[in-house]
Amino acid sequence: MFKKSLNTLTRSAAIAAVLVASMSQVNAAFAEEPICYNCPPQWADWASQLKSIEETLGYKLPHDNKNSGQTLSQLLTEKDNPVADVAYYGVSFGITAAKKGVTEAYKPKHWDEIPEGLKDPNGHWFTIHSGTIGFFVNKDALEGLPVPQSWSDLLKPQYKGMMGYLDPSSAFVGYAGAVAVNRAMGGSLDDFNPGIEYFKKLAKNQPIVPKQTAYARVLSGEIPILFDYDFNAYRAKYKDQANVEFVIPSEGTVIVPYVMSLVKGAPHMDKGKAILDHIMSDKGQAVWANAFLRPVRASALSKEAETKFLPASDYARSTPVDYQKMADVQDGFKNRYLDEVR
Repeated sequence: MFKKSLNTLTRSAAIAAVLVASMSQVNAAFAEEPICYNCPPQWADWASQLKSIEETLGYKLPHDNKNSGQTLSQLLTEKDNPVADVAYYGVSFGITAAKKGVTEAYKPKHWDEIPEGLKDPNGHWFTIHSGTIGFFVNKDALEGLPVPQSWSDLLKPQYKGMMGYLDPSSAFVGYAGAVAVNRAMGGSLDDFNPGIEYFKKLAKNQPIVPKQTAYARVLSGEIPILFDYDFNAYRAKYKDQANVEFVIPSEGTVIVPYVMSLVKGAPHMDKGKAILDHIMSDKGQAVWANAFLRPVRASALSKEAETKFLPASDYARSTPVDYQKMADVQDGFKNRYLDEVR
């Protein structure tokens, strides 16, 4: 009896040892994979970029659905023990991340093709693509209403419960939308009063304010009108064959860069550099162009892709801003929005 029990225990111990070894191997395998913060497959066709990285470099990056604000917060939390290798965020968050000391200087391949003003001189952040803020509209979900053409249109009672914007206190696209509407209403980066007043009025129309990318919610009709980038609307129209329209508001809007950084103390520093090199390569930049984004390397945008964009006369209403100042005043706007609007 004792011998039988001993044999059973021995077998159990052996099985446990095998399981522990297997788990260790699995964990080790996962530990070898580099990590990109804020690379969500549904946003800006990161799905295709992640596939391209895997095909070219052999790295299977896990999907990560953080927004820009959550990415910065996580990087700051993990400052002494970094988990991510690279990070993607709106330009103001990239500038702040560099100031907070969570980025590593690195100049990827094709560095000289990135225009001045769209990169940190030392390589702490650099633009990979840009987008224009406007209205991403599901026409089938408007229930016969006209497609809004201006920021002021969205204040009309007929659009109550039909529009949304990502939380500007957390998501960069939300903050970019706030900067755009503030300037359209007569404000500036020194004066957010017009924008705050606009959001107060808009609150009467019961907007939907998600924190994460809401692409699928527009396609489903849950959010018929969303403050969003042109590239998401073009993707829906030309790739998902949805009955959607992109509108550049008549009062004007802004062009906004998205940037990437190498994380300071990245666990897989060399792999992180390889990922950034790939994203700036012909193949990596072509992914953005094929997803209707403006790749930072202008040569990557084909004539065919360019024909899918709105006319140049519409884009004349979209202009850049002082991105450094946009970063500097972001916390002040965030606090006012949380105190006075939400």
